[in-house]
Amino acid sequence: MNRISLHAEGISDVTIIPNTFIDQFMPSANGSYVKVYLYLLRCFAGNCPEVTISSIADRLENTEKDIIRALAYWEKLNLLTLARNSQKDIIAINLVDINGAQNNADINADITADLDTELDEIAVSIHTETKPATRQSYSAEKIAQLTNNDEIKWAMHIVEIYLDRPLKPMDLQLILYLYEELHFSAELIMYLYEYCVSKGKKNASYIEAVALTWAEEGIDTEAKAKEATSTYNEHFNIVNKAFGLNRAPGQIERQYITKWVEVFGFSDDIITEACNRTILRTQKPDFKYTDKILETWYKKNAKSMADITKLDEEFSKASKNIDMNKVTTMIKPTQNKFNQFPQRTYSAQDYADLERKLMNKGL
Repeated sequence: MNRISLHAEGISDVTIIPNTFIDQFMPSANGSYVKVYLYLLRCFAGNCPEVTISSIADRLENTEKDIIRALAYWEKLNLLTLARNSQKDIIAINLVDINGAQNNADINADITADLDTELDEIAVSIHTETKPATRQSYSAEKIAQLTNNDEIKWAMHIVEIYLDRPLKPMDLQLILYLYEELHFSAELIMYLYEYCVSKGKKNASYIEAVALTWAEEGIDTEAKAKEATSTYNEHFNIVNKAFGLNRAPGQIERQYITKWVEVFGFSDDIITEACNRTILRTQKPDFKYTDKILETWYKKNAKSMADITKLDEEFSKASKNIDMNKVTTMIKPTQNKFNQFPQRTYSAQDYADLERKLMNKGL
């Protein structure tokens, strides 16, 4: 894991949280993203150990993927810039003077409205490291040429209906990018917008993130997209069934499920087993408790039910050894006021002398 060098503008030798950050950026940010930014402020203030993605993840009890996602989020909001090597690993973080970023308030407001890279109820994993730094910007002539295509015209008309508003220039740029560079068909573009809007997501950044993930996974037709999304929704149905819930998972619950599937890579039967154990032990559908179970299995590299059975056997054996040690400790002779004195040993002659004395007394 590469060591990351840190550079900052306008940061003093103490940890200061600018009011601009609290007022303008923190309210709309995911809590884990805020933790990453605050930790960076602390590191810039000094006395921080060697900084790597791994060390930050360990410090904040998060995954490396979550840390990368958080850094990309703040980069998009112009609060920091990232430098990457030829392998696209982050090698430097430059924390931008937040007061300077304030001068771009209108731009930041648009970005904030568009950014929603949190884990959600769809089968996407936002691979920010593979996302192009800049997307091609189409000229007015190119836009006019492409929008004369009947297929694109129809797709644009349907997208307007889904968004419930006229298309903005950034909408046109994204649609043309999907068609020209990602080679999405008009049908796939329409389904992409239909799907995202059905989840309450209309911002361009979110839609582009879903599209990039589909492209990476080889989803190039509407049929494949429908199959992928229905498969992922099945994960939620399985958890609901295991927990006996008759409602859709909430946002935090969806994040947990997505973590179990995407980060841990667990199959449905393992997730169901963890849910069942949670109900048996807590008598309620506790997502946090289930997450601890699955995290333990993940750290112990359990990838199948056979691995989990083996872990159970090892735990049971260790518990029995502990119980035997407790029993041994309990039956071990203890010292008290009745046996603190040295004990005498009597010979046959001692008993004979004692018997003679008792008989003389009787006479």
